[in-house]
Amino acid sequence: QIDPKDYTFSGLKDKTVGRLPGKVAGQQFVIQDCENCSIYIFDHSATITIDDCVNCQIFLGPIKGSVFFRDCKDCKCVVACQQFRTRDCRKLEVFLCCATQPIIESSTGMKFGCFQYYYPELALQFKDAGLSIFNNTWSNIHDFTPVSGENNWGLLPEDAVVQDYVPLPSSEELKAVRISTDAVKSIIPVTRGRRQKSSDESCLAVFFAGDYTTANARKLIDEMTGKGFQLVQTKEVSMKAEDAHRVFQQRASEFIPLLEKGPVVALEFSGDGAVEGCQSTINDVFSGTKVFVSESKASASQDVDNFYNFADMQMGM
Repeated sequence: QIDPKDYTFSGLKDKTVGRLPGKVAGQQFVIQDCENCSIYIFDHSATITIDDCVNCQIFLGPIKGSVFFRDCKDCKCVVACQQFRTRDCRKLEVFLCCATQPIIESSTGMKFGCFQYYYPELALQFKDAGLSIFNNTWSNIHDFTPVSGENNWGLLPEDAVVQDYVPLPSSEELKAVRISTDAVKSIIPVTRGRRQKSSDESCLAVFFAGDYTTANARKLIDEMTGKGFQLVQTKEVSMKAEDAHRVFQQRASEFIPLLEKGPVVALEFSGDGAVEGCQSTINDVFSGTKVFVSESKASASQDVDNFYNFADMQMGM
């Protein structure tokens, strides 16, 4: 028998509260009428609603469905979810991982950054919530109620540090969670999203399903960002033969047999020399692995467009 009180934080003031890994285990959670609180849900949940909260710092582990903020103001949050919505909110600053396009409604002063967080249980919680660490449209915000001549939302500074917004928990119980907010350790690859690119050269790399797909993708990200290239966006999506023809064009036949094993993971890098840098890294580090990588600077932007146009249609964006 589930007691809703175990899955609710209500009417709290000046408190630090939370739930440790394993304590929510996919239930829904409610947070309401809290003021000046630090709230941490270090577990996966079904859905979360946050109503009438003021000046709170909130961490929400992976949410299988939607998170809905209503009538909140001056809150700083780290959130991972399938769907993100706000209504009648003011001044929310959110480090976000969201699988679908985030939606704001009747909300002003909203600022978004890319989710950056790590603790040992987090990877499995993403899996349990059915979320891919590579599907994150954090910067692609849809404003339901735009006002002519005004912008209700923007992006957090590029060098924004999670801990400056949502500090690590101070309570003894929650200190047991081994957290890192170092962007390099983040379970979610930190992407540029809609920010201005530093170069007009991009490169697409696509890994095919197998035992090491995630590890390989992360390794390439580490190698490329270590060389000064920028990770623009990532995507995990299933492909069929006809999709492969559209995306990989004349090289489709060598990749089609690999598509049956499961979804592909695609990475877009940006920077002068990105194509050459990506090709040489893949040859040096992944010599035994089949990877699609753009062949030239000229074809690369077309590769990126072809892949992401297909992926957006797949994801119903």
